[in-house]
Amino acid sequence: MARVPYLRREDADESLKPLYDRLETERKVPTANIFLALAGAPTQLDAFLTYANSLRAADLSPRLRELAILTVGHATRSAYEVAHHQSHGLKAGLTEEQLASVADFESSDLFDETEKAVMRLARESTLRVDVSEETWRAAARHLTDQQMVELSLSIAWYNSGVRIMGLLGIDLEDNYQTPFPNS
Repeated sequence: MARVPYLRREDADESLKPLYDRLETERKVPTANIFLALAGAPTQLDAFLTYANSLRAADLSPRLRELAILTVGHATRSAYEVAHHQSHGLKAGLTEEQLASVADFESSDLFDETEKAVMRLARESTLRVDVSEETWRAAARHLTDQQMVELSLSIAWYNSGVRIMGLLGIDLEDNYQTPFPNS
């Protein structure tokens, strides 16, 4: 159960109308619970959206970004993160079989060397914060310096997101299924 109220458009002050317009234009409708909770801090929510959008506009491939995000979600056991990013993964070209294998990617033959290196980096950073030189270099062999920075920002950003969701007790919306088939 959420620790703060979900502030819906109809319950918000009229001055927040532009923020809800932005949410409905840039995000899924109905508005996700994470955004409704963050609407209680509208200045920060606006900046949150801008930063998240910048990650989506990065040079890093959407497929690798989503694999990193899903790995963060599985490593932290964030059902919310995984559920919300499965559709993004599909749009980025992942298959249903790959989505079901993210938690056990090391033993899967569904991911190539680059994808596994990115997922290892995401998992290690999530679980240990600092990453080994070996893990860093394995991913860096396949990506430019810019892409490595963008990947690092994405991993860190989504780690902050799962922690915000955990702290605020954000509920998974009814239209999402629990996404942990293999973990």
